[in-house]
Amino acid sequence: MNILLILIPVSIILGAFGLCAFLWTLRSGQYDDAKGSAARMLLDDDEPDGEDPKDQERS
Repeated sequence: MNILLILIPVSIILGAFGLCAFLWTLRSGQYDDAKGSAARMLLDDDEPDGEDPKDQERS
């Protein structure tokens, strides 16, 4: 029964920590445009990084 004196405050503190972490992610925009990020993953890049398409036309 004495263990409840430790477990109840610990569980309340952990719950409050989880709620604060969720609110922080909500305010920082983690859940904005979830569908756009999923669609962007499927798109293929036409140009490799670092190459300019104008440079290829000159060659």
